[in-house]
Amino acid sequence: MLDIKKEKRILFAQNMQKENNVVYTTREARPVPLVTFKIRQDDSWVNVTSDEIFSGKNIIVFGLPGAYTPTCSSSHLPGYEALYEVFRQHGIDEIYCLAVNDTFVLNAWASDEKIKHVKMLPDGNGEFTEKMGLTFNAQELGFGKRSWRYSMLVRDGIIEKQFIEPVEPGDPFKVSDANTLLTYIAPDAKLPQSVSLFTKPGCPFCAKAKHMLNDRNIPFEEIILGQATTSISLKAVTGQNTTPQAFVDGVYIGDTDQLEEWLSHQEDTMT
Repeated sequence: MLDIKKEKRILFAQNMQKENNVVYTTREARPVPLVTFKIRQDDSWVNVTSDEIFSGKNIIVFGLPGAYTPTCSSSHLPGYEALYEVFRQHGIDEIYCLAVNDTFVLNAWASDEKIKHVKMLPDGNGEFTEKMGLTFNAQELGFGKRSWRYSMLVRDGIIEKQFIEPVEPGDPFKVSDANTLLTYIAPDAKLPQSVSLFTKPGCPFCAKAKHMLNDRNIPFEEIILGQATTSISLKAVTGQNTTPQAFVDGVYIGDTDQLEEWLSHQEDTMT
């Protein structure tokens, strides 16, 4: 049986390589291009200039080929969303995701991906991307001109550091990820723990577990039984039939009491 998503990934990667027998050069120590972005906010059109975004601020921008494309959805965008608070703790004012897409597409993508912090920057006509020298041609896929994958740190409108993916076979994603840029900005930064919590509606113990995590400002992903998962998955993953069940960084913690004990231990370790 043909895997349509896999086929699209292969075609996308092959096309990126075919159309880009070029070397993208850094713009470090140079100002960002001056353009006006057309953004849809609260059912109104807003014109936002480069100066408004970058002037007097420490800004991260990561550019990617497009909304809903494989690597962009599975890794690039969620990586920056997951580390948003860590970047903020180290002096970053905002993080923007830029793509040669219109504002409606980017807003819908952000909503589908449940993005709360990273801001969408629609370069619909590709003007910013072209002035950055980071355009690539994806006409064979019907994509037209798109942005090559990259990330950059901009301080007061000047590009301090830029990570541009190499032009090589496939859809390279080696240097523009959130972890690489965080390592540049704050090499000793502590990464947040990945917490998942199996819950079900109306469960008072689940409510208590979520309350304990929220009280400690620990972000977590809630896996709700009956919403894209069932008790079969709960039993298969945890070996338990009851909720909640918690995992941290791939380690099974347990139910509400065990989670409370783990949290207490974490607090004792930090004091």
